[in-house]
Amino acid sequence: MFVAGVDGGGSKTIAVVADAQGQVLGSGHAGCGNYQINGIEEASAHIRQALQSALEQAGLEASHLAFVQYGLAGADRPHDFAVLEPALAAQLPHVAHAITGDVFEGLRIATPDNTGVVLVCGSNTNAAGRRKDGRIAVVGGAGTLFGDRAGGSYLADQAFGRAIRAWEGREPHTQLIDRIPAALGFPGMVEMLDRYLELDPPTAPLELARTVHAAASDGDALAVELLLDMGRELGLAATAVLRRLGEMDGQRVPVVLTGSILQQGRHPLLLGALERQLHAAYPEAYTVIPALPPVFGALLMAMDEAGIETSEAMLVQFESYLEAISHD
Repeated sequence: MFVAGVDGGGSKTIAVVADAQGQVLGSGHAGCGNYQINGIEEASAHIRQALQSALEQAGLEASHLAFVQYGLAGADRPHDFAVLEPALAAQLPHVAHAITGDVFEGLRIATPDNTGVVLVCGSNTNAAGRRKDGRIAVVGGAGTLFGDRAGGSYLADQAFGRAIRAWEGREPHTQLIDRIPAALGFPGMVEMLDRYLELDPPTAPLELARTVHAAASDGDALAVELLLDMGRELGLAATAVLRRLGEMDGQRVPVVLTGSILQQGRHPLLLGALERQLHAAYPEAYTVIPALPPVFGALLMAMDEAGIETSEAMLVQFESYLEAISHD
């Protein structure tokens, strides 16, 4: 028996195929799998490409799969599922599948009973939780216009604009005045502005999130401020989920941190601010950073649906495949 898990995010899509013993047989990568960013045709094409690459590496056909679990950014509301379901069903018309929001992949990886809170902070952000009785709460995930103030894209936008303000003299000096043009391949601010003012629409590249992390590690005041602000925002999202779930006071609740900013970035300033905000309201809550990327949450859910028994030993086995599938 073979199953597949697909994780579609704002910057990339990853698919893995495994057998009933938990042996990962193939993996595939493609571009953005969030249809809210690039439209359903392009997103579904990237999802298909990643899954097909994984199947080819495994030496399998789609018809060999017993179940496919899609964990997708942008799969939040009934409208989203109404858009995604027919597009994905058409790709593998004879294979059983399910779609869930990417936020719930983290819970399946990190908590044995699939309950607690999970924060996603990759290119964008989302927060959700599940109680033992099945009650679910979701906060954010719809973008800056709807109140989200975290994620790599948000951080890049903030850094880009604040560095320009500092260069113009509207804010104190920051290393980002020099670091951001250099990171984008420009000799200075003038050349960078000339180019970006020609774009329609102008957008700050996601790679600037790494530039902020590096500047913060060197003590730059603005970069430090941006990471502290984002950490507090993530802590607020976690506490909002806990309040919506209800009956969580005094309980040891795991808060699972997923996404590239939290799993690969792990900046102590951001994580410290997050935990301080969380513990101020829920002292017994504790953070967990999974070793496995979210796609393995989708794979485990596929195994659950296919009736495959999973174990801690299987999770350890999955870690041996990280080198092949975790480039960012």
